[in-house]
Amino acid sequence: MLKMLNRIADFLAHNRGLLTLIGIGLILSNLLLQFFPTLGWLRESNLLLHLGIVLGLAGILIANAL
Repeated sequence: MLKMLNRIADFLAHNRGLLTLIGIGLILSNLLLQFFPTLGWLRESNLLLHLGIVLGLAGILIANAL
């Protein structure tokens, strides 16, 4: 488990903005999903928006810590 955490930390240290970019991608995906009324729950709950915000903020915090 410790080896896996070290590998993840090393990967994120080399790719500092990756989590933030993934978060922005999720937020933009949520924007595009708003135009498809057949998606129902996923569209109404704004799940991708919330996940994108959490990932983006976590990415900023982790980038500063590493």
